[in-house]
Amino acid sequence: MTKLLDKALEAVRELPPNAQDDIARVVLELAGAPEIKPVPLSPDERAAISKSKAAADRGQFAADDEVRAVWAKHGL
Repeated sequence: MTKLLDKALEAVRELPPNAQDDIARVVLELAGAPEIKPVPLSPDERAAISKSKAAADRGQFAADDEVRAVWAKHGL
């Protein structure tokens, strides 16, 4: 294992279990693990994704200050 991956796993251990599981799914998918199934989306989540894709197709993206505000809201 590389030092960077070891450092990443140490950081993940400090996160809540649901966040650890989300990260584990991404890592396993990137590693090509065949047993990982996609997480099913709710109808509301599917609608939000469709709305976002349509906005992107129109070239409508959040301004830098809007993105910073969302990050700040979540402590990032």
